Amino acid sequence: MKTIIFAIAFLTSVAAIAQDSVEDSAKEKSSKIYYTQGGNGALLSFSQVTRNGKEVGSIPRFTLFFNLGTNANLDLGNHFGVFGGLNLTNIGMITEEEIVGTVKTDKFKTKQRVYAVGIPVGIKIGDLRNFYVYGGAEAGFAINYKQKDFINGEKVDKFNEWFSNRTNAFMPAVFVGFQAKNGFGLKVQYYLNDFLNQGFSEGGVKPYAGTESQIFFLTLGYNFNKK
Repeated sequence: MKTIIFAIAFLTSVAAIAQDSVEDSAKEKSSKIYYTQGGNGALLSFSQVTRNGKEVGSIPRFTLFFNLGTNANLDLGNHFGVFGGLNLTNIGMITEEEIVGTVKTDKFKTKQRVYAVGIPVGIKIGDLRNFYVYGGAEAGFAINYKQKDFINGEKVDKFNEWFSNRTNAFMPAVFVGFQAKNGFGLKVQYYLNDFLNQGFSEGGVKPYAGTESQIFFLTLGYNFNKK
């Protein structure tokens, strides 16, 4: 009798699990668009800066906060998909110069960054359940600018401006990356416009005139895996 009761209970459990599996499968098929976390993670920026044709020293810049985002994904099969998203990225550069004076040589360091709201769109190619590559373009908009100035290691100035025109307000970019099954991924993103706005004027002076400033970064980020 106990064996019969156990068998009935076991068969009932299997039937319930099978029913749940069928319902989940049907739900997944009916839901073509799904959302995932898609912002950049730990980010290492590099810059190439020249002023009137002469190279300005730059230092790689690492940041972790705040890089946030989400993506809407549409997989058109197991090997191809498209996505679009919205993110907030902390990007910037660090420059360092030596100014030789009549008495001593001073070392000037400037840290500049913006928070950029980005709208990326792109494609994914490969085994979307295991390993694939992706790439696309992003329209970025700078909303907050921060700067710190140092002379010989001592901070001499600091300011923060919303919607500053010290940098270019529109920051388009292109990117490419890959993601593995375990969620590990790497992305490279390159900004097409100069970081600094050469037309910016303060007190009749244009401090960035003749300055070309290109930025790209490497990041561990983007997660397109379905939950």
